[in-house]
Amino acid sequence: MRELILLRHAHAEPAAPGRSDLDRPLSADGHAEAEAAARWLQQHKLIPDCVLCSPARRTRESLEIVLATLGYVDQRLELAIYDATPGTLAALVDAHRDVDRLLLVGHNPGLERLAALLHSGQSGDYRGIPPGGIAVLEFATEAAIEPGAATLSAFWWP
Repeated sequence: MRELILLRHAHAEPAAPGRSDLDRPLSADGHAEAEAAARWLQQHKLIPDCVLCSPARRTRESLEIVLATLGYVDQRLELAIYDATPGTLAALVDAHRDVDRLLLVGHNPGLERLAALLHSGQSGDYRGIPPGGIAVLEFATEAAIEPGAATLSAFWWP
């Protein structure tokens, strides 16, 4: 089995006048949510082999907090994750299909729609991933990254 872990960034500060959305930092609640997500991943032994992260400050800060608990893993910033469609995200996952356990750190609605698409085959049929939430999807080792190919094996939120 291969696993895809989707981590939505934790709560961020609201947009400030003159500040880019990409520069929004985590709030105090967001820091606590990211720490809780890290503990949950560690307790369930879900240590990724590779991480793809949006370049937004709130995603990078969420990832830094998670990796402070899990330890260093190969990580890459991927501009395409920011404001991505489920198709764009699926293509990124497919480009890393040789990774046994991939962690994708990003945003809604892209992450929640990707989870729905890979699990149910419908990107419009989703319930949402709350800030700091995690969805774990499993694929058969040789399965293609396509609609309906994954099983949702875990869902957690702070």
